[in-house]
Amino acid sequence: MKLYFKLVFLLLLPATIFAQDTTVFKKQAARFAAATFNGDHKTVIDLTYPALIELSGGREMMQKLITDKIESIRKRGITKFDGSVGSPGKFYKAGNQIHCLIPEFIIFKMPKGHYTGQSYLLGVSDDKGKSWKFLDVGNMPPAILHKLLPNFNNSLMIPESGKPVYFED
Repeated sequence: MKLYFKLVFLLLLPATIFAQDTTVFKKQAARFAAATFNGDHKTVIDLTYPALIELSGGREMMQKLITDKIESIRKRGITKFDGSVGSPGKFYKAGNQIHCLIPEFIIFKMPKGHYTGQSYLLGVSDDKGKSWKFLDVGNMPPAILHKLLPNFNNSLMIPESGKPVYFED
């Protein structure tokens, strides 16, 4: 009987080692999303996957890219944007990293209505799920994704982001 319990323990050990805390992941993803919606560029950059920051030309260049994007949105009549994150998907092993996808729901407010849309954040952990960095992968070309994450697990399927839908208020 002791041998049976040892075998069961050994068989389940890899699953428990790889088990992740979705609460920690969702809390960090929500922090990233809230920083984005509140214009807290420093926190956004702090929580962005470092290879994306590097590909963007560094922290200062990324700050400029974010500021320019916000200005472009405002020029199109967007007065405010808000949103939230959904429930995390499955955790995937990718080399020495763990990856997880979470939907991000976005609301662009205008004077007479609003657009709603959905994108996806990819969380990347280099420390077995204790901390996460994020990339918005909703419209990211696969070649860029694979350049940023060479060990990307192709079992993780990233759905296409739909076009925003307009609603009059």
